[in-house]
Amino acid sequence: MAGHSQFKNIMHRKGRQDAVRSKLFSKLAREIFVAAKGGLPDPSMNARLRLAIANAKAQSMPKDNIDRAVKKASGADGENYDEVRYEGYGPGGVAVIVEALTDNRNRTASNVRSYFTKAGGAMGESGSVAFMFDRVGEIVFPAKAGSADKVMEAAIEAGADDVTSDEDGHVILTAFESLGEVSAALEASLGEAESVKIVWKPQTGTPVDEERAVSVMKLIANLDDDDDVQNVYANFEVDDAVMAKLSAA
Repeated sequence: MAGHSQFKNIMHRKGRQDAVRSKLFSKLAREIFVAAKGGLPDPSMNARLRLAIANAKAQSMPKDNIDRAVKKASGADGENYDEVRYEGYGPGGVAVIVEALTDNRNRTASNVRSYFTKAGGAMGESGSVAFMFDRVGEIVFPAKAGSADKVMEAAIEAGADDVTSDEDGHVILTAFESLGEVSAALEASLGEAESVKIVWKPQTGTPVDEERAVSVMKLIANLDDDDDVQNVYANFEVDDAVMAKLSAA
């Protein structure tokens, strides 16, 4: 996961920031829409909507955009999105999970399959790689939230399972069922999180060399760039020397 996070940082640095932000806002708005349409439009009564709005605010999404997505869900009887998960193998046998929200399953499946094929990989059946991942809660805090020791102590107190800290910030993992409770406790001690969400965490990593790392990076970039794709998870590992070289390129 660390490798995946660093790859996404590299992609965002290389991309035009306004285009990246616009696409991010579109994905956040779609998640808010689906959360509001699938339950009550009141975040205090809808845990999924509450998380979606919190994540949108953490990314500096304007309040007007958030309100518009909620209102759109309340009045859009004809519009609907399906939650779909695709699984497959990328370059070097890297396992990949793709989560999408789509109003056209055929279009999205065709697009995702083409990204895998162009990368030299293949899309598999449902369940073909999910068994290699665990479904867990992930809470991300900026580096300014505190020192590694302070965040570790707060995470232990809150009942979290694991913490990883580096210069970019702190990533805290917790059981799927405990996400709401743990995130509330951490917010009380560390302030507002950058993101709170359910993720697929690889049980083991698949090492890749520089050539395959570049191919995996391109696959993830293409998937991320698709309007219907919300999240991409992969189980690759890249050594520090290769990661440093890719960051500098």
